[in-house]
Amino acid sequence: MVKATRRTTVLLTGGMGVAAALALIPMAPSGGGKVATATAPSDSPGAAATASSSPPVGAPSSSPTPWDGKVKVIGDGSTSETGPEPKQLVPQKLKPGEKPPQFVVFSWDGGLEGDEHLFSHFREVAKESNAQMTFFLTGIYLLPNSKRYLYHPPQHPVGTSAIDLATDQHIKDTLEQLRQAWADGDEIGTHFNGHFCGSGGGNDWSSADWLSETQQAYSFVENWKTNTGYKDIPPLPFDYQKELVGGRAPCLEGQKTLLPVEKQLGWRYDASSPGDFQIWPAKTNGIWNFPLQELPYPGQNFQVLSMDFNFLANQSGGDPNGDPSKYAQWEKTARDGYLNGFERAYNGSRAPLFIGNHFETWNGGIYMKAVEDVMRNACTKPQVQCVSFKELADWLDAQDPNVLAQLRQLDPGQAPDWSTFIK
Repeated sequence: MVKATRRTTVLLTGGMGVAAALALIPMAPSGGGKVATATAPSDSPGAAATASSSPPVGAPSSSPTPWDGKVKVIGDGSTSETGPEPKQLVPQKLKPGEKPPQFVVFSWDGGLEGDEHLFSHFREVAKESNAQMTFFLTGIYLLPNSKRYLYHPPQHPVGTSAIDLATDQHIKDTLEQLRQAWADGDEIGTHFNGHFCGSGGGNDWSSADWLSETQQAYSFVENWKTNTGYKDIPPLPFDYQKELVGGRAPCLEGQKTLLPVEKQLGWRYDASSPGDFQIWPAKTNGIWNFPLQELPYPGQNFQVLSMDFNFLANQSGGDPNGDPSKYAQWEKTARDGYLNGFERAYNGSRAPLFIGNHFETWNGGIYMKAVEDVMRNACTKPQVQCVSFKELADWLDAQDPNVLAQLRQLDPGQAPDWSTFIK
């Protein structure tokens, strides 16, 4: 396995313009040290309020029944069943001598449509690039500030969160984008709710805490119509009990106690690992583990996690408004870092590439521009499949476990003789 010095940073922000400054964290060579974390400041805690009744327990349904062509409104009308998901990858088992597709997953934490209209913009970019994506929705982005007392965060006062809640217009815009994203074939996962990190965050939560947080994430999506009072907006076109099969924990914290909850709920994957080499995925506790990945930082002898914030942390020390004279070079570095990881796998082991993002204009929006360039460049190449995490899980489940075990032995840039490798 190729080894290199890491300088790894862990995501601390949750969106809506929140960007916590984070010092660069030097790490031990790969395979040695652990990813270090820091505590993110909570910039918008709300006052504690009278407790409300507990939200309904979220749990996935059993295998879905065939759609009869009629829209089935669920609960208070916040969601509905509208039939099979559109434009989904049909998984095919690898044949002897066949080279695997190069999978790339673009995922987005938070999912808020803000004034910059980045959510809608990247939906259009994905269409033009023949790509599907995963949106990890923050549940409280569908909860009005006036109803924040409905949120009971583990180990924190009722109604508090480490991120701002959305405005009424943001909620309406986000609902529209979620509706259209699902129709595009994109996946709606979860980024949970309050985005607490460090002390009192995911690493301190028990499985019971995570279950409560997850139940509330279900509830905020399934009851946005009651919570907002909006009567003239159509339901989200999916049953969240069936749609939700994976998530990413805020700050990539708490996976150990989160995994048993995900398994209990029948989820397919977890994307909360703080970083690993770009190798073929494996299951942890029966759940596909899809970590952020270590990519070679251009021009330096260290690895950077495959997420926009981690380039930001290495370039401007976590300051979202760094030196404008460096924007052009920083944008090129981010783009080249992603593409270096892509080319290494595309011409090597074909291990999937995972790229994490936020709808933010950090450092003049250079990370958005870099990701757009990568999507347009990579997703249009032969034998490349830009898919959602759920689609990747489907494909992996269709493969021979022995073949996957064999693929996991490859270094990221190692290209075997594919004509004899898959037997």
